[in-house]
Amino acid sequence: MAGVATARRSRITPEREAELYAAVLDLLREVGYDALTMDAVAARTKSSKATLYRQWGGKPELVVKAMRSQKPGGTADVDTGSLRSDLHTLVCREDDCDMERNSDLMRALAMAVHDNPELMKAFRELLVEPEMQEFKKVMQRAIDRGEVRADCPALDYTIHMMVGAFATRTMIDGMPPTRAFLTSYIDAVVLPALGVSLP
Repeated sequence: MAGVATARRSRITPEREAELYAAVLDLLREVGYDALTMDAVAARTKSSKATLYRQWGGKPELVVKAMRSQKPGGTADVDTGSLRSDLHTLVCREDDCDMERNSDLMRALAMAVHDNPELMKAFRELLVEPEMQEFKKVMQRAIDRGEVRADCPALDYTIHMMVGAFATRTMIDGMPPTRAFLTSYIDAVVLPALGVSLP
């Protein structure tokens, strides 16, 4: 299966792939997941549907991979020497404008996920699980450095705290997530829960 997927992905250039992902995200913002069709993507990108299906298999995988393409860099690669700095770096890799746009997309996709088992599967396998595995490496380094106790009860909920702050900022405050909000949230909520003292 991995060989088939690699062969499938190798048929287009990285530049063309980025162009296709950008078009998919534009359509997602315009019409939402349910109304987004492979026909519309093909027309917008001047591609054939056969190419799109050969490359991505279907709409769920295409949309989730387009979302994944917006994630700057690898989470596990962030290693500044302290957990506080690592977490601040993670939330500051996007500017406030990109963060707002991606928050809107995530919210729209999260609503569609509940009514679509195929999308839920792709969302978990291609976005949620890889992100969680990378984030665990960041947290493990904090444990190895002695910043966080391995038996800290908040460890299992750290990702929930981080995602929750990002996802609910608009719903609760009527405002988009920003770097300032997320870094202050990390200092006020996440780090104290993990037993990390601020400098």
